[in-house]
Parts: sequence; structure tokens; C-alpha cells
Amino acid sequence: MSMQMSFDERYRAIDSRDARFDGQFVTAVRSTGIYCRPSCPARTPKPANVTFYPTSAAAHEAGYRACKRCLPEAAPGSPEWNLRSDTAGRAMRLIADGVVEREGVPGLAARLGYSPRHLTRLLTSELGAGPLALSRAQRAHTARMLLVGTDLPAADVAFSAGFASVRQFNDTIREVFGMTPLALRARRHALETRALEAHAPGAIDLVLPHRGPLDAEGLFAWMAARAIPGVETATPSSFARMLRLPGGPAWFRLRLDQAGRVRLSARLPHLGDLTTLVSRARRLFDLDADPIAVDEALAQHPELALLVGAVPGIRVPGAADPHEMLIRAMIGQQITVAAARTALTRLTDELGETVEGSDGDDRLFPTMAAIAERGHEVLRGPAARIRAVTGAAAALADGSLTLTTGDDGADQRAALLALPGVGPWTADYVRMRVLGDPDVFLPGDVAVRAGAAATGIPSAPTTLTAWAARTAPWRSYLTAHLWRAVPPRVTTPPRRRPPADTAPQSR
Repeated sequence: MSMQMSFDERYRAIDSRDARFDGQFVTAVRSTGIYCRPSCPARTPKPANVTFYPTSAAAHEAGYRACKRCLPEAAPGSPEWNLRSDTAGRAMRLIADGVVEREGVPGLAARLGYSPRHLTRLLTSELGAGPLALSRAQRAHTARMLLVGTDLPAADVAFSAGFASVRQFNDTIREVFGMTPLALRARRHALETRALEAHAPGAIDLVLPHRGPLDAEGLFAWMAARAIPGVETATPSSFARMLRLPGGPAWFRLRLDQAGRVRLSARLPHLGDLTTLVSRARRLFDLDADPIAVDEALAQHPELALLVGAVPGIRVPGAADPHEMLIRAMIGQQITVAAARTALTRLTDELGETVEGSDGDDRLFPTMAAIAERGHEVLRGPAARIRAVTGAAAALADGSLTLTTGDDGADQRAALLALPGVGPWTADYVRMRVLGDPDVFLPGDVAVRAGAAATGIPSAPTTLTAWAARTAPWRSYLTAHLWRAVPPRVTTPPRRRPPADTAPQSR
């Protein structure tokens, strides 16, 4: 984790050109005025000429420009923003989701509970750049990705990336990369070969960089087991869905290409939503994780070594929409994955919106207002559970409950536990999926306990919790491994009714 690395450790990383650290920090070289990713193939600079920065924005603010050879903006995002639950980490998650473009710095500050001035001071102190500079770096990254990966006209790239004008776009690209947008496009880098051309307005195909290895098979299988017909389509090698974004309904698909890279295809009615979509797609597939660090830590435990060896690069699926995630989690309590999928399909068929211009099969997950108003007509099961689901939807719809990727983890958990029908499993499961918290464990989850028993780990909740503590801060990934370790057929004797907040097949 870069925030715990000393200067010497970082320098050894750049001297060995260790790609594992790409995106976790950048290296600025005073003698050249350039900053690079750690794996840059250029000659290693002298230590006296090196300054390390946590973000490219900090290097920009210090007067450096991006290396034309290694394109540090093309690196995966840092896993540090999920590891950090402080204000800086929360701010970075919200900035990646496009909050500054939509709501400005005052909106970002309000979400985090600070004044704009204090937030700027805090981020500048922690990260070397304020929210405007961090957002500007995000726009530059999105613009570079579009210039390199698509044939969209430069003006469309400018507005897709969130720039207010083409002039601002041109000036920023020249300042950050030391070349014009068209020159940057001409230097299609070997890291990202040319993507598919856009065939229709708003149609895009991009490479989403990630650190290897990647358990893509497991991700696609997870999505396939839970896909809601009409909203989501999953195959052994791809996942696609409709998603409600600020500019309107969008469609996207994630798949692997022949080179093993993750590709994002998308159709957007408003190109300005691209930054938000890329952020959510990356979080959905946990593409900013550091799988080598996770695998090395978990494999140190003899009980887990075989699991890690069998599934290197396991990921913890995120959430495309936080509000939807809560409803899905609440409906999934106490029932199987298949039963939850049936209930969610019925809910979407009855209350979801048909996407205008589609063939009639594409639908959006219902709005919280629709579930609050009519969910009781569609949902089946105990009346108390139905009231809990519709009540949570009403709280999200009227704003009395907020649920975002920028929440403080402890505050989010407390707010969810205050809802009727929400217990520790649901609150922690949502925190794992929405915040991308890498250190959540679900000892009450029946599938987790079954996986633990199959692995030779104590499976009683209390002893399992104590055993899992040794794997911090990667307990979410331990959970994912235990879900995968569940035997195909588990025969159990009759048991007592589970507590109100367990999910027998939550994996």
C-alpha cells in the first residue's frame, strides 16, 4: 500500500520497474520536469532528482507534465482510495464518480460534511492537490482514454470528459501531456491498441486497465447467477446492463478481448456521463484492486494457500448503483440466489421503466419512488419484510437516507442498521459492495460458513470471526474465497430458522 511505503521502498519499486505499483503513486523527476508511472521503461533517475506524489494531480500542481512514453494516466486507479476510509479516500471516490462536474466543489464538500475552503485545505495537505485540481486530472485522464481509444471528434471528447469548452480542453491536454490532443491521439500507445470505432452517436469501446491477475471467470459467473432479465445480460465471457445515469439511461458491456484486457462498450445519450460510467464499471469489477498484494497476504495462511493458488486475482464485485444494491440485498435476505433473482425479476417487470428507443426488452431497475409506492403490490413474503423494503426505498427516495460511494463506512453502517429489517449481514454486505471496503467479513453468512468448513477453518461464527481477523485488511477477499469454496452440493441436517438477517446463499 503506497501510503505506508517509505521513499526507499518506492525507489526500489521504480528501479525494478514494478508494474504492481502503477497507479498507486507517480514519480516526478526534477531534472526533466516529467512524472512517470513506477514501471516506466526510461532510465531510473537519481534519487536526488526524485519526488513521489500520491496522485497525478499533485504532480500537475507542482509543475510537472506526464511522460509521453509510459502515459501514467493510463494506469489503473489506486486501491488506496478503498483502503482509506478517511475524508481523502471518500473524496477521491466521489470525484471519480463525477460529483465535482455535476455539483461543483460546494456539492462535494457538503457530501463530506465540510466547507469548500476546509476541504480544499485538507485535500491539498493530504494529497498535494485540491478538489478542482483532482477533478481536472480526472478529466484529463478521461480525455486521454477517449483520444487513444476511440475515433470520436475532438469536440465530443472535450465535452465527454467534462470540459466546459474546447479551448479549456486543448489548454489542459497541452499542459498535462505536453502535446496537443491530436498529437496525443496520433501516439496511440502500445499499452492500449486502437479500440473499435464508434458506429453510432454515443457508442464507445474502451480498454479499462487493471492489475493482473484477474479472475474474470468468477466475475462473469457471479453476474450470471444474479442477472435480472431485461436489465442485465450475462454470459461466461461478458456482462451487460442498462443503468440510470444523470444524463439518461445508458447501456454498457464488459468483456475480455483476445489480449486479456477488460473492454468497456457503451451507448450513452449524454457523453458527459462517461466519467461516471467508467468509474462505476471499474468498481463493479473491482479493477483498481491490487491482486498481488491480496494473494500474497492470504496465501501466507496454510488453510488458504490452495484457494489462492486455484483462483489467483479474485475480485469482490462492486455495485453499479448504491440504491439498487440495498434493495437487492434486502430482498435476498433469507432466500437463495435463484429465489432472489425471481423476486427481483418480478419487481422489475412490474415497476421498471422500458428504455425509450429499445426493442421493448431493455428495462431499467425500478426507481426508489416506484418501489416505495407500489412495491407492496409486487413483492411476496412476510409483510414485515415487504414493509422494510418499501420503507428503505422511501427513505432513499426522499433523501432521509443517503447511500453513496463516498460515505463514511461506520456512519453508513449505523444508518442502515437504524432501518427496520436491516441487520448486520445486510449493512456489512452493502458496505462491501458499495464502498468497495476490502476488509468486511460476514461470519453470519451461511455460504461463508460452509466454505470455511470445506476449507478446514472453524465455521462457528465466533471462532470464524476470530480466525478471519488474521487476514485483515483483506477480509472481503477472504469472504470471496470462502464463497467460491462452497462444495457444489452441501447436505445439511434440518436446522433452526436462521436469524432475521442472514442470507443462506448470499455469495
